[in-house]
Amino acid sequence: MGIREDINSVFEKDPAARSTLEVLCCYPGLHAVWAHRIAHFLWERHFFFPARLMSHISRAFTGIEIHPGAKLGKRVFIDHGSGVVIGETAEVGDDVLIYMGVVLGGTALHKTKRHPTVENNVVLGSGAILLGPITVGKGAKVGAGSVVIRSVPPGATAVGVPAKIGANVFLWRET
Repeated sequence: MGIREDINSVFEKDPAARSTLEVLCCYPGLHAVWAHRIAHFLWERHFFFPARLMSHISRAFTGIEIHPGAKLGKRVFIDHGSGVVIGETAEVGDDVLIYMGVVLGGTALHKTKRHPTVENNVVLGSGAILLGPITVGKGAKVGAGSVVIRSVPPGATAVGVPAKIGANVFLWRET
């Protein structure tokens, strides 16, 4: 999981990215993921306080809160990331695109798997809220503002409050 791979991922997922220098300096989602890698490294070695402190400092600078216990895959890109919250037991796969205001939240108060699992190649629209130990399957999409409380099958699109899957979903496609 190198810096170059992360930068290339930004260029693949954000047509507004113009230069490597711009991406390095002006993409808080990238900074938050890099800080999370350090915090997660500490968390896994039971340095809980330094991990939480690193996470806290990162949140102050980026506006993105990722618990150091959360697991992030390769090439996760948080675009316009302000307000993103990723909880302790959340798992995010490879090549996931997360827009601003997304919450991967828990619903239980006991120490168990209580946050969502997001598989590879998923897109989470702005303001989407995913609650509980649900799974969003590979290649799925969650529409902006949706509240997801049940698992989403691979390749499906979930929209609405509460989110619904499939046939009654209207998708806008540019031609």
